[in-house]
Amino acid sequence: MKNAVIGNNKQKANLIVLGAVPRLLYLLQQEISSTELKTECAVVLGSLAMGTENNVKSLLDCHIIPALLQGLLSPELKFIEACLRCLRTIFTSPVTPEELLYTDATVIPHLMALLSRSRYTQEYICQIFSHCCKLRHWHSCGFKSSPQPLLCANGPDHQTVLFNHGAVQNIAHLLTSASYKVRMQALKCFSVLAFENPQVSMTLVNVLVDGELLPQIFVKMLQRDKPIEMQLTSAKCLTYMCRAGAIRTDDTCIVLKTLPCLVRMCCKERLLEERVDGAETLAYLIETDVELQRIASITDHLIAMLADYFKYPSSVSAITDIKRLDHDLKHAHELRQAAFKLYAALGANDEDIRKKIIETENMMDRIVNGLSESSIKVRLAAVRCLHSLSRSVQQLRTSFQDHAVWKPLMKVLQNAPDEILVVASSTLCNLLLEFSPSKEPILESGAIELLCSLTQSDNLALRVNGVWALMNMAFQAEQKIKADILRGLSTEQLFQLLSDSDVNVLMKTLGLLRNLLSTRPHIDQIISTHGKQIMQAVTLILEGEHNVEVKEQTLCILANIADGTTAKELIMTNDDILQKIKYYMSHSNAKLQLAAMFCVSNLIWNEEEGSQERQDKLRDIGIVDILHKLSQSSDPNLCDKAKTALQQYLA
Repeated sequence: MKNAVIGNNKQKANLIVLGAVPRLLYLLQQEISSTELKTECAVVLGSLAMGTENNVKSLLDCHIIPALLQGLLSPELKFIEACLRCLRTIFTSPVTPEELLYTDATVIPHLMALLSRSRYTQEYICQIFSHCCKLRHWHSCGFKSSPQPLLCANGPDHQTVLFNHGAVQNIAHLLTSASYKVRMQALKCFSVLAFENPQVSMTLVNVLVDGELLPQIFVKMLQRDKPIEMQLTSAKCLTYMCRAGAIRTDDTCIVLKTLPCLVRMCCKERLLEERVDGAETLAYLIETDVELQRIASITDHLIAMLADYFKYPSSVSAITDIKRLDHDLKHAHELRQAAFKLYAALGANDEDIRKKIIETENMMDRIVNGLSESSIKVRLAAVRCLHSLSRSVQQLRTSFQDHAVWKPLMKVLQNAPDEILVVASSTLCNLLLEFSPSKEPILESGAIELLCSLTQSDNLALRVNGVWALMNMAFQAEQKIKADILRGLSTEQLFQLLSDSDVNVLMKTLGLLRNLLSTRPHIDQIISTHGKQIMQAVTLILEGEHNVEVKEQTLCILANIADGTTAKELIMTNDDILQKIKYYMSHSNAKLQLAAMFCVSNLIWNEEEGSQERQDKLRDIGIVDILHKLSQSSDPNLCDKAKTALQQYLA
C-alpha cells in the first residue's frame, strides 16, 4: 500500500474510497499489533494525508487525530516519530481545526516532554505548534482606529496555553541545534508565539541560550549569508517583539538589522512569497512609528522598488521556470495588496513621504484600479493606502481631485463588507473636510443617504465614521445641505445617536449639531422646525452622567442657539435651561463656566431687539451676582468674559 500511494493522488483517493482508513486505524490501535506494523500504518496514513484537502477531511472524519495522539504514549521512538510526522501533515493542512490539538489538556505537556527524544520529534512538534497557534490577523488602523476584535471567549488563547506549558524554555535551546530543519521550525514557533503578545515577547528578550540573549541569536540568523527563509523568520520574531513593546523602536537591532533585512526582501530578485512576506512584515513594523517610516522610505529606494510589485510579479531568477511563472501570475494580486499595505504604513504620518508615494509612476491610477479589483484583500489594502494618503491636505486638493478618487470610493461603499466600509468611510470623512474640492461632487452622488445609513449600523466604528463624515459635511455648509442632512437623519435617529452608549458617537453627534446650528438664519430655521426636540436632548445631556467634554460641547450648542434671532426665545422661555446655565456658571470646571458664559453673553447683547427684557430676567434669577463674583476670578479668561458681560448691563 505504501508504495502504491506515494506521490499518486489517484491511488490515495482510491484507497480512501475502499475504506482503508478505518482498517489502518484499527491496526494502529490494536495492543497485539507489532511496533513495525503500527509504524507502517502511521506511514501510510501520513502519505494519504499528503494528498488533497479532501483526503485530509476523510481522515479527520475517521477520528484520526485522537488515534495518533494515543500512539504518542507508546515507548517506541520509531512509532512516535511516525505518528508525529502524520500529525504534522494533518495539522499543516488548512482544513484541520487547530482546536483539535487543545481538546485534551494532557496533550501539550506530553508533546513538550517528547521534544527531547530526537531531532525528528523536535522538528515535527515545533511545526505542529507553529501551525496550531492561531491568532487574529493584524488590522492596520488609521486616524480612527477600529476596536480590536476580541479573542474567542472559550478559555485562554493558544499562545497562553503553550507559554504556560513552558514552550519558551523548551524550544529556545533548539535554535542552536545541529539540524537546520529543527532550527527553522523553532524559529517559526517563536514568531507565532511573540505575535501581538507582550507577555511572551518580554520573556523572550531575557532568555539566554549558550550564554547569548535570544535577540542576539535572531540578529545572527538574519545576516545575508543565511537562507532567505531564516532571515525572514528571524526578522519577523524581532518585528513582533518590537511591536509588542519588548524591544525599543530605536534599538540598533531594529534600525540597523531588522528593517534593512525586510527591505532587502522586497527587491525583485526575491521570489513572490518572499516579497509579499517582506513587505507585509515591514508594514507591520513601521505602522505606528514615524521615525521608522522615515528610515524605511529612504532605504534602498524602497518606494520605487514597490512600484515593481505592480509590474513584475515573477522574480528575475524565476523567468526561466514556466511553472513558476504560471504560479506567480495567479498570485500577482498578493503582491499588489502587500505593496498597498506598505505604502499605507509608509505614508501614515509624514507629508514628504506621501508626496513621494503619490509621485511614483501611475500611483493614483493603481489605487483607483485596486479599488475595483475582484480580490477583497486587494480592495481593502487599496482603500487603506488611499486613507493614509487622504490625511494630506495638499493631496486632497491636488492628486485626489485630478483623479476623481471619490467616484470609485463611493462605489466601494456600496454594499461592501464591514472591514472595508470602516476604512472607506474614514477616507470619506477626510474627503469631506471643508478644504477638499471633492466635497461638492460627493454630495451630488448621494453621500448623505449613505452616511445616514451608516449611523444606524451595529458596528461602532461605522456609526462613528458616519456621524463624523456628516459633521465634516455640515461644517460651513449652505442651508440646503444642512436641511438635507436633517431630513436624511430623521429626528428619531438623531436622538438615537445622542443617547448612544459610546462617547465618540455622542461627541461627533454634538459636533454635527453644533455645525448645523451655525450662522443666524440657519439657527433660526432649524430651531423653528426641530427646536423642541433639540432642547429636550440638551436638557437630558446636561442632567446625565457625562464627561466635561460632552457637557462643554452641549453648552456650546446652547450658546449657538442663543445667538439666533428668534431662536433665543426658546431659551428665555425655558426656566429649566436658564437654571442649568446658572448652575454651570458656578461649576468647579473653568471650561464649563466659560461655555455657560457664552450663552449669557449671547442672550444679553445690547444691540439686539428685546435685550432689555432678557437682561432683566437674567438679573432676577441671580445671574448678575454670579458675574460680579466671576469678575474677581483668578482665571483671566473667566474674569474678562464676566467684565464684558457686565458692561452690557451698564451700556
